[in-house]
Amino acid sequence: MKGGRGRLRRVLDLLQEFYDAPHRGALARAKQEEDDLFMLLVFSEMMGVPNPASYHTLELLPLLYEEFHAWHLRMGMERSPLDHIRCC
Repeated sequence: MKGGRGRLRRVLDLLQEFYDAPHRGALARAKQEEDDLFMLLVFSEMMGVPNPASYHTLELLPLLYEEFHAWHLRMGMERSPLDHIRCC
């Protein structure tokens, strides 16, 4: 009986992969766009864009500094747009 459950689990896993695979790229792109927007919101005050939630996003800055370089390159900025963040 145990072998039958293992085979059934494997078949269910393969079916799940079959249905998920075509959408994996679209989901990854959507997540990346969502992350980029979030990064813009957190750093917008430093770039001169008024942000009504800047008080609440200040505590997130130290957590996002490591990802800042990859983000500004994805946004098409060759150098860091912020004077006090030297990542390049």
